[in-house]
Amino acid sequence: MHLLTLKLTNFKNYEQRTLELSPRLNCFVGLNGVGKTNLLDAVYYLCLTRSHRNLPDKNLIRHGAGFFRIEGVFQKEAETSKVVVKYAAGQRKEIERNGSAYPRLTDYVGQFPVVMIAPDDITLVQEGSEERRRFLDSTLSQLYPEYLNALLTYNNLLKQRNALLKSFAEHRRFDETLLGVLDQQMVEPAHVLTTNRIAFTDQFAPVFREIYQAIAGSAEQANITLESRVGTEDFAALLEASREKDRILERTTTGPHRDDLTLMLDEQPVKRFASQGQLKSFLLALRLAQYEILRQQKGDTPLLLLDDIFDKLDEKRVHQLIALLIERSFGQLFITDTHRQRIEEVVAAFPGDNQIFEIG
Repeated sequence: MHLLTLKLTNFKNYEQRTLELSPRLNCFVGLNGVGKTNLLDAVYYLCLTRSHRNLPDKNLIRHGAGFFRIEGVFQKEAETSKVVVKYAAGQRKEIERNGSAYPRLTDYVGQFPVVMIAPDDITLVQEGSEERRRFLDSTLSQLYPEYLNALLTYNNLLKQRNALLKSFAEHRRFDETLLGVLDQQMVEPAHVLTTNRIAFTDQFAPVFREIYQAIAGSAEQANITLESRVGTEDFAALLEASREKDRILERTTTGPHRDDLTLMLDEQPVKRFASQGQLKSFLLALRLAQYEILRQQKGDTPLLLLDDIFDKLDEKRVHQLIALLIERSFGQLFITDTHRQRIEEVVAAFPGDNQIFEIG
C-alpha cells in the first residue's frame, strides 16, 4: 500500500499544497518551522482522522480560514482509492472514499494503517500512563474495529460515571442504584479493551525485543509488559468494591483507563535508568515493533512517517536504523530533516524510487 498524491487546503500553515509522491521514499527538507511536520501530520490524519499530536480539529484549520480539507489517493495492489477528509469549524468532520461518505469514523479507521515516529515520542516514557494507553489504543484501533467501538463506548460511560460522582458530591446525596446501572454497562466494553490489550502485549513484546537488539547493537535486555488489574479480576466486582473510594474522590479509580505499560531495560525502569542513547533506541523499537505488528495483522505495509529523528541520533544509530529500514523492506517512507546533505546520504543508501521536496 502507498499514497500516490496528497492535496491540502487550509491545513495548518498550508493554504494550498499538492504533492505527487514516490511509492518508496519521500523526504521533506527545510528549516525548522516551515511546515515539514505538518505534511506528515496531514498524512497521519488522512489515515486515522486525527492529528498525531492529538490536537483538536479546530486547531488544524489555517489561521483566518473556516475549514480544512485533506485529499489523498491510495493504491493497494491494483486498486486505487480517493479519500477526502474535511472539517468546518463547529461541524462534524466528514470522510469520503471514492465519493461515498462513511457514516461513522469507526468504519474507516484501520483501512490505511500508519505509524509515525516523532520527537515528542519521548512522552511515551517520561510522562504518565495516558501516553502509553494512547499507544495501545492507536495500534489496536487500526487492527480491530470492535476495539475502537468498545473504546469510544467505555470512554463515554466513564465520562458519565465521573460526572455522576461529582453530582453526588455537589448535591450531597448518593444513588448507588443509578451508579450500578452505569457499572453494568461498562463491563462488556472493558472486557473487550482488556482482553485485546493482553493479547497484543503478549504478541508485541518479543517483536519489540528483537528490534531493540537490532537498533542498539548490544546485549541489553529490553522488555514491555501490561499492568492491568482488570485482566485478572471481575470488573463488575472491582467497580462495586471501589464505590466508596470513588464517592470520596469523585472519580472512577479502577478500570482499563488505569492500565499502563511497564517499560524495562535490564530489569530496571527505562524512565529512571536508561541513558539518552538507550532511551532513543527504546523509543524507536517501540514504534518499529508497532509497525511490524500492524504489517503482520493487516497483511499490508503501513505508511511509516519519520519526523526529524536523524537529528536526535548519533552516527552509529543512524546507520543501524537505515540498515534496519532497508533490510526489513518497510513500505512507503516519509522522512523530514533540516539537513539536505544528510537526506541525500539517506537516499543514496536506499534502493528504488525516491523524491526530495524542498519545503519553505
